[in-house]
Amino acid sequence: MKPIVAVVDFESFSQAIDIIGGIDDLNRPDRRLVVKVGIYNAKTGICTTPKNLNSIIDSFDLSPEILIAESDSSAGPGLERLEIWNECYNEKVVPFNLSNDTRTNEVEITGERVPFSHVFSEHRTFISTHVSRRYEQAGKDDIMSLGSIIKNLLGLILDKKKYRFHKDLPTALVDLYEAAGGIDLAVLDGTTVHLGFQKKRVTLSPNVLLVGRDAFAVEAVGLHMVGLDPLENPMLLEARKRNLGEIDLEKIEIVGDIETPRMNILEAFDDLVQP
Repeated sequence: MKPIVAVVDFESFSQAIDIIGGIDDLNRPDRRLVVKVGIYNAKTGICTTPKNLNSIIDSFDLSPEILIAESDSSAGPGLERLEIWNECYNEKVVPFNLSNDTRTNEVEITGERVPFSHVFSEHRTFISTHVSRRYEQAGKDDIMSLGSIIKNLLGLILDKKKYRFHKDLPTALVDLYEAAGGIDLAVLDGTTVHLGFQKKRVTLSPNVLLVGRDAFAVEAVGLHMVGLDPLENPMLLEARKRNLGEIDLEKIEIVGDIETPRMNILEAFDDLVQP
């Protein structure tokens, strides 16, 4: 059976949930929800919108507790960077700095034993949400071309020296996916898409969401949307080697219009590449 990736208007998260078959098994009173958001520098705004995060929160009305998770980085403490979503927090929905977790377990990431938050060893629903990006430099492989949903997992490393994993990032990211026990729901926020070539940057507003239960399928469709071939992506190829998800677009059921935003993104990226 093909995994489903829903492509919907940015205000239609509930429609996306219906398209992929619902979340009754995930939205339960006995399962805490952990949402891994991604934010490096809050000043850039390169992160999922509060509107999208609230849509996720509203859909998990039965969850007893919702943790919005990030970790410390060289850009600052996790809790400070999580302030960008302050309007989303309440008694049930709380910011959670993974780096402050004192109840950790050890996991192996590219051969290194590292501490890992206890929330991933408990009964939980795990969502990864981030924005779509494509940054390239001539003659160099750029880590932002590895994707968004899975690359977001680098923030599960609790210390600030995450850069050391860049030397074998595809393996590190898939190791992190397995250490976390997988991703239950992937939400790629295409409200905006961030493109870069050399020192030139542009931000588009496709205003779409890509949602699915197979995080690697969502990542594959997201890469296709920004003009990259998922079958040439080293992180996705590592995931396929481990039989963790589907990355072949011909074996993914895409429900919704991905080609219109893709053509607009490709046109904008081509303009960046022109001298």
